[in-house]
Amino acid sequence: MDEAALVLRFSPDLRFFLAPRNRGAQVRVDHDGSSSLGHVVESLGVPLTEVGLLSVDGRTVAPSHRPRHGAVVDVAAVRWPQPLPFSPVRFLLDVHLGTLARRLRLLGVDTAYHTDRDDPELVEQANAEQRVLLTRDRGLLHRRNLRAGGHVRADRPDHQWREVLDRFAPPLRPWTRCLACNGLLSRVAKDEVAAELPEGTRATYGTFLRCADCDQVYWPGAHHRRLAQLVREAEEYVAAR
Repeated sequence: MDEAALVLRFSPDLRFFLAPRNRGAQVRVDHDGSSSLGHVVESLGVPLTEVGLLSVDGRTVAPSHRPRHGAVVDVAAVRWPQPLPFSPVRFLLDVHLGTLARRLRLLGVDTAYHTDRDDPELVEQANAEQRVLLTRDRGLLHRRNLRAGGHVRADRPDHQWREVLDRFAPPLRPWTRCLACNGLLSRVAKDEVAAELPEGTRATYGTFLRCADCDQVYWPGAHHRRLAQLVREAEEYVAAR
């Protein structure tokens, strides 16, 4: 082997991020001797948010480590459930994950979501509010100053929420967050919101919740059965793990 090269062995769970030509058992790359291991891994397409332990010739190292020429590097996937550098677990989702954001809010998971933020603004908010930035955009996860992020691999919302629950294990508190803005919900007396309700709703329903942030009022309307089924599926899924 060329002494000015590295051999990287990626966990099978990470090979998805590699170019097709590099998805074999190992990847050989030229190495200038000055680049950090983290830079080498990301240059091959794997965001560091998805990487667990790095080891060089059997010794665990940090992403800032500069390996010697000819080293053999093992790149493990982050373990699930994933430890985070902050608590409680909360998320920020990019513009393409709107349905997932609403599902997580339904389950009572603190989930920020916007449709008008660019990549630098998302990273800034995630760091400032200690949130995990979830995205299907691999490029966004390569932002160097991002503190915590995660690539959502599933493309269907019915699979995405299971992936997030498996990876980050957030506690569930269903019916406690506004689906529109993520604000906290609290019970409110019917007479306090009666003027805001359609006539049929006033006559039919007696239980109401109001968002503390946007004042949206909720009641168990036509979609409640479907939403309750989603909550039940999530609770059963978590209990069975």
